[in-house]
Amino acid sequence: MSIDRKAAIAAYKERKTIAGIFVVRCAVSGEAWVGQAPNLEQIQNRIWFSLRLGSHTCRSLQAAWNTHGEAGLSFGECERLDDEESAYVRNALLKERLLHWCSELKAETI
Repeated sequence: MSIDRKAAIAAYKERKTIAGIFVVRCAVSGEAWVGQAPNLEQIQNRIWFSLRLGSHTCRSLQAAWNTHGEAGLSFGECERLDDEESAYVRNALLKERLLHWCSELKAETI
């Protein structure tokens, strides 16, 4: 294994992840779904993947995908959380902010 590859792997493992709250919107129906993620940079790929497979756990979101397709849905960030050392504090804050954004956007929780 080359030194460059080892350095790239080490850098990947040490990268900072950004936790936060996100929203998925359906332009046609006006519906919105809000979720929390420990890594905002990866969550859209995970959601879109499960929707493409038809296996997303949120039935109303899956129904919107099935009806309107990928082009009918959009993904956005609501809020990024500051880096938090404690996973317990971060998770509590994510839950609190998730409730806030669900209320604010009149959205369903993912």
